[in-house]
Amino acid sequence: MSGARGLLLIFAWMAAFLPQAWAEGPDVQKIWEDGMKAAVNGPSDVPFGDQAVLHLTGDYFFMPKAEAAAVMVSWGNSIGPGFYGMILPKADGQRWIMTIDHTAEGYVQDDDAKSWDAAALLQSLKDGTEEQNKTRAEMGIKPLEVIGWIEAPSYDQQSHRLVWSMRLAERGAAAGEPATVNYNTYALGRDGYFEMNLISDDKSIDSEKQYARAMLAALEYRAGKGYADFNASTDHIAEYGLAALIAGVAAKKLGMLALAGVFILKFAKLFIFGAIAFGAGIMKFFRRGKAES
Repeated sequence: MSGARGLLLIFAWMAAFLPQAWAEGPDVQKIWEDGMKAAVNGPSDVPFGDQAVLHLTGDYFFMPKAEAAAVMVSWGNSIGPGFYGMILPKADGQRWIMTIDHTAEGYVQDDDAKSWDAAALLQSLKDGTEEQNKTRAEMGIKPLEVIGWIEAPSYDQQSHRLVWSMRLAERGAAAGEPATVNYNTYALGRDGYFEMNLISDDKSIDSEKQYARAMLAALEYRAGKGYADFNASTDHIAEYGLAALIAGVAAKKLGMLALAGVFILKFAKLFIFGAIAFGAGIMKFFRRGKAES
């Protein structure tokens, strides 16, 4: 990343998260700082192995796999082998992140999208979350509960894109307290699928889901890797369809992803930077913030 604006935006993102997080220990600060230094400044085409390219616009950063994984782990999240990194917004006042994973389990058949039952899918997600709560209890983390759909599952047969979202909350949370939202988007391909999850809260998601859809549309499969390139005589077919992808596979991940949402809700206290001069002034701001912490 280069240029004065890019550096100023890095400092803005760091300040948005770190002053409170310093109390959690110096590693969180250092890990986040290293991640932002490695971030790709849009516009840029970001390659995802031999599978796809993300056409990142000038409104976003992309934090690469190694640095993004370190950030997610520092927040208490597990990272799978298909993790590629995360997208961050540049705009002031936004505090979401979007994780990107690829699952190479074969061609996911989409026939059941025509007849799935949204209520039954929601119940499956609730059941899956209860199973995850057992692991959370062993980790000393409060249990979660599924409140309901933010957006019931919808699938585009032409683009082979899936979108759905639900509201999660810590059990016993006070009424009106912001709840974590995973806004889940999927791009199906020949060998599996990309999963792009925007993690935010229920107070902001109505205005922020447009960014998740924009990033989903910006993902382009490479030649020969798209859903339409499937060859029934040679390619592996996934052992589950779209409904199971939502209700079963995804449910296993949501309990851990929710931890990132809890971190954001707890620590992302955004600042106004209009009066902060670039250079010596902003560095003075950071040194003062760290000393006070």
